[in-house]
Amino acid sequence: MNNPPDISQALDDNDGPLDPRQAAALLEQATQHARRTFRPPSPQLWAFRAVFVLVAFGGFWLSVRGRQNPYSGPSGWSLLVTFALVAVNIAWTTAELRRAGAGVSGPAQRKRNAFIGVMLVVWVVAYAATAPLYHAGPSQPAWALYPASAPLMVIGLAGAAIAAALHYWRLTVITAALGLVAVVAGFGGPVGVWLIMGIGLCAVSLGAAAFAAWQRHQKVIAP
Repeated sequence: MNNPPDISQALDDNDGPLDPRQAAALLEQATQHARRTFRPPSPQLWAFRAVFVLVAFGGFWLSVRGRQNPYSGPSGWSLLVTFALVAVNIAWTTAELRRAGAGVSGPAQRKRNAFIGVMLVVWVVAYAATAPLYHAGPSQPAWALYPASAPLMVIGLAGAAIAAALHYWRLTVITAALGLVAVVAGFGGPVGVWLIMGIGLCAVSLGAAAFAAWQRHQKVIAP
């Protein structure tokens, strides 16, 4: 992503008083850059997501590891905790999306809306397959393995492909990492899959939080 024009640096580099036309041009460049740029999610949101996935998937792992039939799926208490955390994540993410889009317009806004719309469809399709599996009965082995990793594998890999096509490189790396974690977790069996997902997704979220914090720090100390 290109850096915004630095008006203060332009003033320092200019030996004489800045021509009004130059000042107007620099201001226009800064305005156009703001309209094309979305602020990424905050480090705090990524840190919350790291805790969220570790608690949710870790709870699922604890609830199935001692069972004779781990294919029966997570227990009720772990699902309730997860639903509560999902609600917080949705509310926080919605607020962040509104903040990120403030002042952005034109092609960038349309491209962002298209990405969000496509990804919502991918989410719905990926998780819709759990309905027939549940109807087939909780003893169905695929019931435990599919919801644990397959939806996020589909979402991650599809998101990486779409983000790359739109030149959202940061998002490409994050979604590709999520998809890779889900692929690896699929080999963990009906119990290990939950633990691998929790640890892997937590690591990806912490990495994203650290990168977001580093970017903000760079902007603060930039001359």
